[in-house]
Amino acid sequence: MAPKTVPDAGTEHVDVLIVGAGISGIGAAFHLGRDCPDRSYAIVEARAAMGGTWDLFRYPGVRSDSDMHTLGYGFAPWLSDDSIADGPAILDYLHETAQRYGIDRHIRFHRRVVATDWSSSDQRWTVELEDTQSGERSTMTCGFLYHCSGYYNSEQGFAPEFPGSSDFTGRIVHPQHWPEDLDYTGKRVVVIGSGATAITLVPAMTDKAAHVTMLQRSPSYVVSLPKQDPIDQLLRKALPVSLTYPIVRWKNVLIQMASYQLMQAFPKQARALLKRQTERELRGVDPGPHFTPRYDPWDERLCVVPDSDLFRALRSGSASVVTDQIETFTERGIRLKSGRELEADIIVTATGLNLRMLGGVVPSVDGEPIVANDTMTYRGIMLEGVPNFAYTFGYINSSWTLRADLVADYVTRLLNHMRAHRYAVAVPENTDASVSRRPLLDFTPGYIRRSLDQLPQQGSRNPWTVRMNYPLELVEMKRARVADGMRFERARTRPVAVPSPDGPRVNGSKPAGTAVTEKRVAPSA
Repeated sequence: MAPKTVPDAGTEHVDVLIVGAGISGIGAAFHLGRDCPDRSYAIVEARAAMGGTWDLFRYPGVRSDSDMHTLGYGFAPWLSDDSIADGPAILDYLHETAQRYGIDRHIRFHRRVVATDWSSSDQRWTVELEDTQSGERSTMTCGFLYHCSGYYNSEQGFAPEFPGSSDFTGRIVHPQHWPEDLDYTGKRVVVIGSGATAITLVPAMTDKAAHVTMLQRSPSYVVSLPKQDPIDQLLRKALPVSLTYPIVRWKNVLIQMASYQLMQAFPKQARALLKRQTERELRGVDPGPHFTPRYDPWDERLCVVPDSDLFRALRSGSASVVTDQIETFTERGIRLKSGRELEADIIVTATGLNLRMLGGVVPSVDGEPIVANDTMTYRGIMLEGVPNFAYTFGYINSSWTLRADLVADYVTRLLNHMRAHRYAVAVPENTDASVSRRPLLDFTPGYIRRSLDQLPQQGSRNPWTVRMNYPLELVEMKRARVADGMRFERARTRPVAVPSPDGPRVNGSKPAGTAVTEKRVAPSA
């Protein structure tokens, strides 16, 4: 049965429609409320609650691998002592921020975006929504569409087919869909994977499990950082958080950027340094092949563990690492290509994410779908040829929120520029034929490699480039003219029937004596 669509009568219109009530959407709403107070906005969220990633993931130990001084908002200091925070603490922070600034009152829950189309004649977006509870469909219109829905599929993680999985008599779970009733007390657990999720799960599950084995096909770089930032703790003894927060935030930003740049520039030395650090952490436990990746540091994101929790679990014997390939699942566990069998009661497939841009929705302009991979990104914020449209894509080598804040600041500057000059439409356009195209990301994790065709491309020079460097982008975006590479349009003038005293309107048609005037429709963006 086709979904029931609510009639168009009374379709709600807002100046800006934000898609997603996670960390990006809440931040975008704050910037709109502060910098564009004359604009109406709404947030549509497919889930039943705000928080995005931090409401979705419920597996044991879920946490950020970015420090909260940079993952937190610049406008809302992180007050907890823990710099590396767990998921529930981050979710509380997002709720408190949304409530403090009245953002929660703008959120429409259970509203999934299923289609978006820009009308050049109407100079607005029509957004089709599905109620995730009833299945009913409705529409909203907006002058500016702002996607803050992240970049991965929140409904389905990456779950490769494992031969023999139906033979396994225990339980198989994916971290993205963690069962509330899963009791792993006294159980033998095998966690498949070597990324951030697996490295979080392994030490977290050792509190109850009989033993936890991390089974990896290939290793990742693992770095330990203190859960509480010692400099932050020291400064807080003498200064208020309003001062310590920006100091520690910038300290962490600069350390992250310096580390990234140096490791990329000197990969051989970086590999040796990380190897020595790992050997010190393991203290006599042979690292073997388990912590020596084939790739160079920062070809994939480094995995961070707080207070050496993974290494402590390995040293204690409550957890172990096996580097091998899976031949098949068996009734009792997993048989490896080496011939060894890992017995398990529970298998956790921490095999990664599926990337999904714009919540899986393909926007269209006048009915023509926009294929992201055929377009260039404008500053990593807008898409070439797509009017009044922005999206948030954070850093892959630093905290997501740093770039989300830059994007929101740029979008509000653009909106204010449009209002000041009475523009209704802003369209990124490349008029320089010498600009060449290249992939958006030079980054090799599996979820990126599997999904390059979903990403826009970047150009060879500004404003069509994306720099994964917060200090550099901060300066560039603050200095950038929002008019560079942008075509603007004023509100269209179109005939509007204005009844005259000479005759009433009959059946909606133009009656005799009705004057037809040219009326400029006020821009909503």
